[in-house]
Amino acid sequence: MPSNDLSRALVSRWQDAWLLAGVRTPFIDYTQALSLASPIDLGIKVGREVLARSGASAADVGTVIAACMAQTSFDAYVLPRHIGLYSGVPVEVPAHLVQRVCGSGMEIISQAADTISLGRASLALCVGAESMSRNPIAAYTHRAGFRLGSPVEFKDFLWEALNDPAVDTNMGGTAENLARRYGIRRPEVDAYAARSFERAIAAQESGFLAGEICAVKNESFEGKELKPRGLKLLGKMPHVDVDSHIRPTSLETLARIRPAFGGVQTGGNSSAIVDGAAAVLVASSDYLKKLKVAPLARVVACVAVGVPAEIMGIGPVASIRALLGATGLKLTDIDRIEINEAFGAQVLACVRELDIDESKLNVNGGAIAIGHPLGASGVRLTLTLARELQRSGGRYGIASACIGGGQGIAMLLERAG
Repeated sequence: MPSNDLSRALVSRWQDAWLLAGVRTPFIDYTQALSLASPIDLGIKVGREVLARSGASAADVGTVIAACMAQTSFDAYVLPRHIGLYSGVPVEVPAHLVQRVCGSGMEIISQAADTISLGRASLALCVGAESMSRNPIAAYTHRAGFRLGSPVEFKDFLWEALNDPAVDTNMGGTAENLARRYGIRRPEVDAYAARSFERAIAAQESGFLAGEICAVKNESFEGKELKPRGLKLLGKMPHVDVDSHIRPTSLETLARIRPAFGGVQTGGNSSAIVDGAAAVLVASSDYLKKLKVAPLARVVACVAVGVPAEIMGIGPVASIRALLGATGLKLTDIDRIEINEAFGAQVLACVRELDIDESKLNVNGGAIAIGHPLGASGVRLTLTLARELQRSGGRYGIASACIGGGQGIAMLLERAG
């Protein structure tokens, strides 16, 4: 890996920021059951649910921080505001949107921890939501109309947004660059993907994943002086309550899939394209005492740092190293690690560079099996990590993700109790 000046990393540390509770929708393959749902409505669903499950009052929320990458509804500008209002948060409470690409979900938790630690609020609602299905077919150059004979420039935003023109490659190409740099072969990537599916199946069958999922059904959302809005599932399905991409997937099946970017990455060993949302509450210790509940984890620190765009998938390496340096911990002190599985080769490059013990890594499967709804993934990773620390009794855990354009983000949690 090229040397990085980790002194330029953006480091945040907190003593009094706690993950109170969290929940997510099932992650559903794009164009399927959730494809009609706006990310706003998916966000409202988990916002309401996390408040109900935690016992916290919406009236106590002091800020709403949301993450969503693609503008996939005409009311996208008001996504954070409407998530708050329809979740019952007082009209006076402000809301804002965060964009750090695939790290956005962790960034909103980091900003919430800042807000709590500064005493600006005692409870923050953090919601990440994404509809990959509703990514538009878009044009940016036709506001003045169509001239006779001129090219019509409508393109698929879901595909085009994966390209980084600064280095003239797409996100899959950055994984291929890492595969070449680290000598990672296709059978290794397929084997990693097969294990992701295997672990996710086990987590689904044991009920672990069900513990963080709320069922989604057709329903209306109303609020005082608000026009009703709501969720509608595709077709006649009454509800969805499990991640749809998790399925038995053998090495033989994966080996038959054609390369997507001319190398080791395929549709089978890359992150699944899904729709979904996730929410967590971040609270102060005083609020926890008032509510008389035990939190999931303490939010200890978070680091964001830049890396070369052409190997953006190595971002977790730089961010985890900077995080460990800032907290004085060693990787051997970390009991569980979640690295977003944007691409199998990308995760394997991080494993090799950091010498990660894979028995600690993504033990309940990752985005290859579960899916990667961009704005929601960081919230899901953090929530899953906190719950896994509770289940396993581990003390410290790190959640991390690579970020398109060349960044990495990593968050340190400490199990509560």
